[in-house]
Amino acid sequence: MAAREVDQQLVERAQRGDKQAFELLVMKYQRKLARVIARLVRNAADLDEVTQEAFIKAYRSLPSFRGESAFYTWLYRIAINCAKNYLVARKRQLPAVSDFDNNDPEAADASELVADSNTPETELENRQIVESVNRTLEELPAEIAMAITLREIEGLSYEEIAAIMNCPIGTVRSRIFRGREAIAEQLRPLLGTASDRRW
Repeated sequence: MAAREVDQQLVERAQRGDKQAFELLVMKYQRKLARVIARLVRNAADLDEVTQEAFIKAYRSLPSFRGESAFYTWLYRIAINCAKNYLVARKRQLPAVSDFDNNDPEAADASELVADSNTPETELENRQIVESVNRTLEELPAEIAMAITLREIEGLSYEEIAAIMNCPIGTVRSRIFRGREAIAEQLRPLLGTASDRRW
């Protein structure tokens, strides 16, 4: 049975009042949802609070979920809205890539883009590249940074991102292109890449 079908069955059970079914959905998506929210929320305690708030809102809104999109797409949209509301309330900026849990095997880090090596020179170069990517992500508008995160870190399709961000696929493609170009522009001097090439 496909994951979407399993989710739909759990949702239907939860809609009928089966709290254990919703708990299974929480267990399934809690870490993934926290990673997405962590792209916007810096503080670990606040991250937990926003993640919990997203699940509470999802639970309360469950009766209105009709299954027109995948459950996780719907859930991510709720989570992003919770994170945006948090940012508006706290007036915080996007976090740096290095703020994430490097011990999480599922979490991607900008350092994965860099070749692994143990020499001091390459470690310094790697650190400079990661810092450059971090700075660029911090300076990008939230919509562009979120699109890049959902595509490059979470590995979602353009269609899924469009559903989550509630915008056309063309807008998603444009945001991802602009984000990649901004990152490439900052990395060219470090990588010695020609101006007509991205990496």
